[in-house]
Formats: sequence, structure tokens, C-alpha cells
Amino acid sequence: MKKNPMTVTGEKELREELDRLKTLQRPAIINAIASAREHGDLKENAEYHAAREQQSFVEGRIQDIEGKLSNAQIIDITKILPSERVIFGCRVTITDLKTEKTYNYRIVGDDEAEVKQGKISYKSPIARALIGKDCGDCVVVKAPAGDVEYEIEVVDYV
Repeated sequence: MKKNPMTVTGEKELREELDRLKTLQRPAIINAIASAREHGDLKENAEYHAAREQQSFVEGRIQDIEGKLSNAQIIDITKILPSERVIFGCRVTITDLKTEKTYNYRIVGDDEAEVKQGKISYKSPIARALIGKDCGDCVVVKAPAGDVEYEIEVVDYV
């Protein structure tokens, strides 16, 4: 089975969510179902149906997270000898050569990607163009609006 790369932070966040779902939300839903059952007729009991739907969602999310964690390859970038090469997990600062606008990204796994927080998936066009390149290199990213050329300004392994 193919392993999916994930940062240490991404793994920690998933484990925290899994713990919260199992220890807080699951018992609360079970109590809500039990409470709704006491109201009588289950066919017309909206509280019961809402609680069952919520239970289904939580159980599905628990399975999803457990599956992601079981297939994860955790990459701890702090244990890799720092260099100026762009790799999974590093922070990179790039400048658009046309507009001179600067962008800061961390290259992360698919489940961790959040562009507004500066986290891009290693599968994204920008990350694919950057990985393997060194500080000072220029890369061309094929975008829907046309090719965009960036210069790699800083590579940080923190």
C-alpha cells in the first residue's frame, strides 16, 4: 500500500482530532441518543434522528483519520541535515518575477494543505515545480492563466 507523506505537525493535529472525537464527541452523542430514545416514538423523533446522523458522521471521520494515520509516512524535517534544497516539509519563500510579489509556503501532505495558512500540498503545481530545486533557482509553474516564473529566495528547514 502506498504511504502518504505527512509532517510531524500534521500527524499531531490528526491524533488530537481523533482523541477529541473518541473521548468527547462519541460519548456525548451516545448520551444524546439515549436521551432522545426516552422521548418515545423514534419514527417522529427529530432529536433521535439528528443524533444518529451526527453519530454516523463522527464514526466516519474516526475511520477516515485512522486510515490516514495508518497509511502515513511521517517526515520529521528537523532530523534532516539542512541545505538550500527544497524538500517536503520545508518552508520556502518565492518571488513572482513578473509582479515581484513574495509568497511564503510550507510544503505539506494533502490532508494538511491550507493555502490561506501558507501550507501547500506536495502534489500542487507550485510544490512540484519547487521540490528538488535550490535557493536562487528560477522555476516555471504551469498555471491555468499561463506560465508563472518564480525565484526561490529562502529555503528553511525549521
